[in-house]
Amino acid sequence: MPERAMARRRSAQVWRRVIQVFFFVLVALIVTTSALKERGVELPLAGSASLHAICPFGGVVSFWQLASAGTLVKKVHQSSVVLAVISLVLALLFGPAICGWACPFGSFQEWIGKIGKRLFGKRYNALLPPRLDKALRFLRYGVFVWVSYMTIVSGKLFFQDYDPYYALFNFWTGEVAVGGFVALGLTVLASLAIERPFCKYACPYGAFLGLFNLLRIFGIRRKASTCIACHACTRACPMNIEVEGATLVRDHQCISCLMCTSEAACPVPGTVELAAGRLEESGTAAAKGGAV
Repeated sequence: MPERAMARRRSAQVWRRVIQVFFFVLVALIVTTSALKERGVELPLAGSASLHAICPFGGVVSFWQLASAGTLVKKVHQSSVVLAVISLVLALLFGPAICGWACPFGSFQEWIGKIGKRLFGKRYNALLPPRLDKALRFLRYGVFVWVSYMTIVSGKLFFQDYDPYYALFNFWTGEVAVGGFVALGLTVLASLAIERPFCKYACPYGAFLGLFNLLRIFGIRRKASTCIACHACTRACPMNIEVEGATLVRDHQCISCLMCTSEAACPVPGTVELAAGRLEESGTAAAKGGAV
């Protein structure tokens, strides 16, 4: 492979990792600053935002109360609504890119998964029977409906007591419920065997954003005429999507991480890309099933 192409691949992967680390550190700093301020300790050059203020899902679950009563759910900030709108626009353009690039808890699961890959080798992320795995992936929609309903009924952030994301960044503050610690522990253990288990099976915000894979303008597209059927794109996908069987990936679990593309995994330039419009299709691709 030409050196220029290899350098481009390394650059794409490095940028994603840099962005993931940046958002993880940023959220950790914001949460730490907020918790210390409540204890009377103020850090210089640090703001006063909290985890609730920077979580777009708070804006999503506040939609009903905002529309019906003109108020926000308890603990939700106006900034959450703004971020929810920005996330919605990004999802319409690129799908759940926030999940694949910016979500600190998604990144945390990926990093734990690196240990799992050493423990299980090729069996990592392939331990569950395909039928069971496929069925479990719809659980997160049940979680989304449950969390949304309970938030509307209670008027507060109901999911906080069960949210492993909240537990991860607040474990030292004394504000985490037992359910949150249990969810975090189960997620860490599952991440040793399964790539992004919470994202796949339980994340309510991921479920909401995943729906936009059906509408997104820029999608993952495979050019069948240059595909060499090496399966590298499918092996690289952390969400176990069969990319090589599609001309346009519409799978509700795609997180737009771009790990399957010719910039990261596919050895043939311009074959798997993030693009608007349809790439060249062939009779072979159509026979394989078109979009997934």
